[in-house]
Amino acid sequence: MHNPRSQPALWLEHAPAGDPGRVTPPGQDRRPGTHRRRRRRTKILTLLAAGALCLAGFPIVQLTTGPAKPLHAPVIHRSPQLGAVAWPADGESAADIGGVGLVPGPGATRPVPIASVAKVMTAYVILRDHPLAAGASGPVITVEPQEAAAYASQARNGDSLVPVAAGETITERQALEALLLPSADNMAWILARWDAGSRAAFVARMNTTARRLGMTATTYTDPSGLDASTTSTADDQARLGMAAMRVSALAAVAAMSTADIPVAGVVRNYNTLLGRHEIAGLKTGSTEAAGGCVLLAAWRRAGSRKTLIIAATLGQPGTMRTILPNALQAGYALVLSLGDALSRQPWRPSPPRSPGSSPPDSPPSSPRSPHDRRPDRPGGRAAQASSAGPGPHAPRDSVRQTRRASWRHPSEASL
Repeated sequence: MHNPRSQPALWLEHAPAGDPGRVTPPGQDRRPGTHRRRRRRTKILTLLAAGALCLAGFPIVQLTTGPAKPLHAPVIHRSPQLGAVAWPADGESAADIGGVGLVPGPGATRPVPIASVAKVMTAYVILRDHPLAAGASGPVITVEPQEAAAYASQARNGDSLVPVAAGETITERQALEALLLPSADNMAWILARWDAGSRAAFVARMNTTARRLGMTATTYTDPSGLDASTTSTADDQARLGMAAMRVSALAAVAAMSTADIPVAGVVRNYNTLLGRHEIAGLKTGSTEAAGGCVLLAAWRRAGSRKTLIIAATLGQPGTMRTILPNALQAGYALVLSLGDALSRQPWRPSPPRSPGSSPPDSPPSSPRSPHDRRPDRPGGRAAQASSAGPGPHAPRDSVRQTRRASWRHPSEASL
């Protein structure tokens, strides 16, 4: 059986970002009659599996009507916080839910390559060192000649890139848009140089920040995630996702479907799930070493308030053309299952807050057009994006980290 992690890291996000599951699996048998018989058997098995899941109370996900390879039957695990949740059968997964805390899934603590999901930490560190006010463009970054000259060789290597030119100026916000939407490796390296002087110095900041967030099983070795030696766990990435969504500028960029970047022009987000069932971020990633990976953020109503769900899905198998669609499909199914499990919980009133603090769960405002650079209204919802910390059932180290008040991201809404 092909193991995508046994191959050298090759970047796969440069392929056109189509709807998940619309690629025909290579090698499909086209002999007369064989395909028809297999399709009938597949339909019967799919209907039986769907009926079993419906009886169990889990939602059925159908992202497209194309000939996508169906997901393996989910693994049903019961958690003390949520009860039964349908987790992806392949790879590693975990969740972090506002007011609930970390919810581990299969393989949640196993360190694996995370591909371009590493760029969430890159953006987080940049915004810690250079906070952006709501709607602000931020400082101007100049592309150096050697960075522009490296584009041709990087493209030949199959890296995920945006075109750049020597002397080009780009604002911090535009650089973050290029980093998070089309997943530009070269923008990760440019931002690292701009922020810390070198990639090595920036990677050290990434690892220091990871430890401060309690991500004890994570090792960053590059700002882009292209290196297979950049590894993390689903638990750690879910924890990071919750922290990242508390930074309003990061949450706003991650929720954009398109952006207009100097030289590159209009770029599109590889996260094709944005807007479905209130999915508002965060990042996709795919290499042969990592498989398909996705870190999703979605809002769900629990009682009288909106609650933030972070779902980390790593190591999804497939071919070079299908691992990212497979990851998006598995992540989407997990978000629906977590939301369904959350809706079954008895409503609990929000904990008391200190005067002037932000609500524990409040979604950011809808992403505006990428060409609209007007500043947000002071105190608007985009500046209040946050979520509650770990609940009473969270792991002990998570609670300890929440109580540690000595360090907090400068852009993070108060909780």
